[in-house]
Amino acid sequence: MSTHTEDPPVTDEPVEPDRPPAAGPVTNLVIALIVVVLGGAALAGSLSLGVGTPSAPGPGTWPALVSTALVILGLVLAARARRTDDAERFTRAGLLVVAAVASMAVFVAVVGEIGFEIPTALLAFLWLRFLGRESWRTSTALSLLLTIAAYLLFVGALDVTIPHMF
Repeated sequence: MSTHTEDPPVTDEPVEPDRPPAAGPVTNLVIALIVVVLGGAALAGSLSLGVGTPSAPGPGTWPALVSTALVILGLVLAARARRTDDAERFTRAGLLVVAAVASMAVFVAVVGEIGFEIPTALLAFLWLRFLGRESWRTSTALSLLLTIAAYLLFVGALDVTIPHMF
């Protein structure tokens, strides 16, 4: 006696009932242009730092390479804007991404003024508690442990010259 059940029918459409609606070509193009503009701005900033030469790279070498990649990828996204249908329409859930980027911008702005320990602990706590929805206890413990680990790694072991309090 076989207990085999019949397999569900195979279709070309994915079965994702909770997936947000797809973004349209205009949204795809706008996002691609934002990527190009941000990459271009980063490229201009990195060039102002000086890229040096292949044998003696300057401080702007890696930022220039990454920002050039952003510009190229943004142009590819723009070229594919009409054919891309796997991008999701911006919804309220997308505000979490905006909050993450804004908190990272605040982190970068204050780390030079007060050191990295307090901003690192606060950023980790905010991301864990509010973006990751971890408990208060877990968020507090992990943010402190992460800050200690970052301090030991960057300041203690690697002797990186970053602003720090201790």
